[in-house]
Amino acid sequence: MTAGFLLFPGRAVEGTPVTEPPARRGEDLLDEALVHLAATGPEFGGGLSNHGPMATEAMIALGRPQAVIPWLDRYRKRLDAHPSTRERIQGDAWRETLGRYDRAGDWIAFFDVALKEASWSDVLATWAPRLAPGLAGVAMHGLIRTGHAARSLSQRDNPLRRHELAEGLGYWAARYTVLPERRGKTEKHGLPSRIVASVPRLPDEKRAARGLIVDSLRALEGFAPFEAVADLADVSGDAPAFVSDLTATFAKAYLREAATSGRIIAFVHTVTGPSAVRLILPHVKAASRPDLLRYAWQAAAAVDAALGDPAGAIPANGVEPVAKDADDLADRAIATGDEHAIKFSEACLRENALRPDPVYMRAASDAVRRLA
Repeated sequence: MTAGFLLFPGRAVEGTPVTEPPARRGEDLLDEALVHLAATGPEFGGGLSNHGPMATEAMIALGRPQAVIPWLDRYRKRLDAHPSTRERIQGDAWRETLGRYDRAGDWIAFFDVALKEASWSDVLATWAPRLAPGLAGVAMHGLIRTGHAARSLSQRDNPLRRHELAEGLGYWAARYTVLPERRGKTEKHGLPSRIVASVPRLPDEKRAARGLIVDSLRALEGFAPFEAVADLADVSGDAPAFVSDLTATFAKAYLREAATSGRIIAFVHTVTGPSAVRLILPHVKAASRPDLLRYAWQAAAAVDAALGDPAGAIPANGVEPVAKDADDLADRAIATGDEHAIKFSEACLRENALRPDPVYMRAASDAVRRLA
């Protein structure tokens, strides 16, 4: 079992009779949600990611299963239909099909087949390292969806959840995006908290005026100072500890940006993306973990480089959390109805449970307040 899956395993919604164990009921509701979402595509509205499977799984992790179907009934009305298949991806042809969203249906079908021929953990162990260099695509949503799917499979293995893993991996592959990178030696290797100040910021004149997060990251092409950023991180040590340092570092970055630039959603992903790596790490061989850490750091740093406020400063002592405790935060996140508030709160609470740091509660509390 993945640590921290059920943050509030014994809680039921007030006034709702519990006729079976809450954890079991939550598992059933997650499967029901996946049935409802089966005909929906990875994206909608011209490039927005479908958060339905991720947010519902996060609600289960928060111990709020009764919130799933009412939330989903509202959310799925905006979603587009699932992409159709065009041509089967075979042999080594997968390499030339990376990053082609027009082949998203084919990628999902490819992973559906792979997951029938091998265990889900073996498929994940093979493909997460292959896809790691392109995890920045669509603000890491392919990675995040894969992480949530992997955690759900660690709780219950069934065809619905294996298909959801195929959806996550397929989306990751179809939106595979490589950021500028130059491998070489540098004297600034270290943990994210020690090197984040070295991330070069794009000059204002080079920044994307508006658009999706991916449009902002695209502006890094040709920006030579960013090419060495991936190499700054020392990913040779303890992988879970690296993820903790990375998520805490960017929870602080979130607080800075929320107070200065107001770019909330972009910096939410600098925490939820790396935190999804934690959900994948147990299923990946030790030799492959450094690449996942390297590119999670690079992707978070890319958001900082392309969108961060160079003059911004984290508010003194952070932001006092509006939530009294983790349980209250979960309730407030669900009450917003906002998929980012729900996912961010769950990720921050999970990270805090593993390595306590007040920044997680402050950042999640701030996001819940702003997204309500």
